[in-house]
Amino acid sequence: MADIVLKGVRKSFGNAKVIHGVDLDIRDGEFIVFVGPSGCGKSTLLRLIAGLEDITAGDLFIDGERVNDLPPAKRGIAMVFQSYALYPHMNVYENMAFGLELAKASKGQIEERVREAARLLQIDNLLERKPKELSGGQRQRVAIGRAIVRDPKVFLFDEPLSNLDAALRVNTRIEIAKLHTDTSATMIYVTHDQVEAMTLADRIVVLNAGRVEQVGTPLELYHRPANLFVAGFIGSPQMNFLKGHVSGASQIRLADGLTIAAPLANGLRSGDDVTLGVRPDHVRLSETGLAGRVALVEELGENHLLYVDLDALPGCRLTARAPGDARHKAGDRIAVEFDREACHLFDSTGQAAQLRERSASAPREGALT
Repeated sequence: MADIVLKGVRKSFGNAKVIHGVDLDIRDGEFIVFVGPSGCGKSTLLRLIAGLEDITAGDLFIDGERVNDLPPAKRGIAMVFQSYALYPHMNVYENMAFGLELAKASKGQIEERVREAARLLQIDNLLERKPKELSGGQRQRVAIGRAIVRDPKVFLFDEPLSNLDAALRVNTRIEIAKLHTDTSATMIYVTHDQVEAMTLADRIVVLNAGRVEQVGTPLELYHRPANLFVAGFIGSPQMNFLKGHVSGASQIRLADGLTIAAPLANGLRSGDDVTLGVRPDHVRLSETGLAGRVALVEELGENHLLYVDLDALPGCRLTARAPGDARHKAGDRIAVEFDREACHLFDSTGQAAQLRERSASAPREGALT
């Protein structure tokens, strides 16, 4: 297996710059997930690592070797694409063995590797079937098996579950996680699905417009986002944002003079513009608090989401997660509050403010004044 190091990697297509100086260290055996909105450069960055696109500037190292000029076949990588790309006239065994045959592996090596990969992926009973006789999940496992038999240093996955239905995505995601555990291989995985990112990754790389916004474990990104972009992108439904300015040591004044208790932050002074962020999970129903009217209820079974139009902040719709046994409907009048220790503060540039240590006696609720 291998570690991967990117130093100042850039990519341009003509005058269009799509990757802007990416620096990234991926440790041997680590499972890294690239996430970001469409067009952020996550698939392009993966293709640069694979050698399917040329690096415009910067250096790429795999296992300590600079590989900028090495062709894909010599980088020790195997890639699994969104499309299965199986040969329809070959059976499963032949599809998995084809790359080894091109590499002039012996029949004994081919037999051993194909059957071991098939056993690992639980498709050993499908080796004689043609692709048309397989389900979508089975075809994707064959594509993953074709990568496994090559015994690569690095596995690259480019949105491999996008073509599967919800149940198959869950099952195949579990299989990929198990594959990582069984092989301890270095894996880089591109997805737009936050659930895949949060459940699979050792660390997540959040990309935006060809730049790395933050790198961290799933919980680091969820609980300590570096900026407004990461805070809004990680988490579903996304974080609520309320604009205001600092008013006193631990107060944020919102529109219409509404003031709420907020976390204490270093580097912020009275009058500074800020954005207060709070996740729907940390918004609570209360007898007193921010009053509003329920605009929409989304029933999710174990809980439900309330979309609340706040009276004091016209145009501001707050999302709250409520228990599944609660009974609410559109048009209901409710009030909400939130735990200030679960809040986030962002300065006028969108960067997260550094929160001070809270006093044990500090009030927890986002109380109105």
